[in-house]
Amino acid sequence: MKQFNVPVRFIIEGDITVNAKSKEQAREYVEKHVGLCLGGNVHTSLSNDEIPDWDFYTHAHKKLGIITKKKK
Repeated sequence: MKQFNVPVRFIIEGDITVNAKSKEQAREYVEKHVGLCLGGNVHTSLSNDEIPDWDFYTHAHKKLGIITKKKK
């Protein structure tokens, strides 16, 4: 039996409501203070006043990369 490397990318999409002074600040908040763990939990270090809500789909999109034969 041969072994192959299969690159896989899981893409999870959703929306985050951000209270900020500008679009730039909203982007910075999400880039620096919002993350996702493999268990599916979105987390943030900001308060509920700054991030009052988010809505993410529970199923990720799956994309496969170029499959190559595994080197020994």
